Amino acid sequence: MKVIDHISKAKKILFSFEILPPLKGKNIKYIFDTLNPLMEFNPPFIDVTYHREEFIYVEKGNGLLQRKKISRRPGTVGICAAIMNKYKVDAVPHLICGGFNKYMTENALIDLNFLGIDNLLVLRGDPLKYEDKFFAKKNGHKYALDLVKQVNNINLGKYLDKNFINYDEKNNPIFDFCIGVAGYPEKHLESPNIESDLFFLKKKVEAGADYIVTQMFFDNKKYFTFVNRCRLEGISVPIIPGIKPISSKQQLTTLPSKFYLSIPNELVKEVEKTNNKKNIFHIGIEWAIHQSQELKKSGVKIIHYYTMDKPENIYKIVQSIF
Repeated sequence: MKVIDHISKAKKILFSFEILPPLKGKNIKYIFDTLNPLMEFNPPFIDVTYHREEFIYVEKGNGLLQRKKISRRPGTVGICAAIMNKYKVDAVPHLICGGFNKYMTENALIDLNFLGIDNLLVLRGDPLKYEDKFFAKKNGHKYALDLVKQVNNINLGKYLDKNFINYDEKNNPIFDFCIGVAGYPEKHLESPNIESDLFFLKKKVEAGADYIVTQMFFDNKKYFTFVNRCRLEGISVPIIPGIKPISSKQQLTTLPSKFYLSIPNELVKEVEKTNNKKNIFHIGIEWAIHQSQELKKSGVKIIHYYTMDKPENIYKIVQSIF
């Protein structure tokens, strides 16, 4: 079922969550151990992130170095298929621009459709670790907007590969992907301002995006203001709030620098009071519970949680809310 159908048919507030593919060497049991506790609450869908290739340099023995491409995590498509098979729940793979050209993307979409996956979260993706900005692969997409357009085209039966099934645009198989995109209540870290962010977010909706999932935030006022601004701009699709509980003191600095977000001073003071990891873990849970309760009271239909593959705190939050 499509994400937007889950939302429209919901008789009570829903919760969803996001997981990371494990590092190579771990098996599917690692994924199931993360998911098993949370499946008690019947999430309508589970997001699976995609991590692009990395590069290392290997000594060749003659004083030279060889650049080698590696992948540290198993494929998102296989994980989604395993989740759907075991739990009979919808999986939402992340589809990114980075590392893909347009033909690779088309092939990925055909494979996803074959597996019965009909939801996607479409993102640009991050730059490679050694790059100071994002660079698209040759004949790839530089912006998420262009990737949304490609997914919408294949939904309409418009393929890049004209040899695909005796290409005939009027009679090609029509896919029916539900397209999600990211929204940033405090703007994207590379965006000059929130107005620019909203302009391009509206462009993505006009290009075919069906719903929006927000970047994490720790002040609900940021979310409510963002939703209001979206509605004033004519963006009417569902906007799902994304929540992540603080779990370490280090995150007070790493999260704002990596994701361009602010952490309320009240939360900062509570975390700074202690060096006890268990206390900080508990503070993060309580703050997220308070956020979730307020969001629920405001009438949101679904809350999305970023697990970072650590279900213990998410379980306690969801247990208190759902």
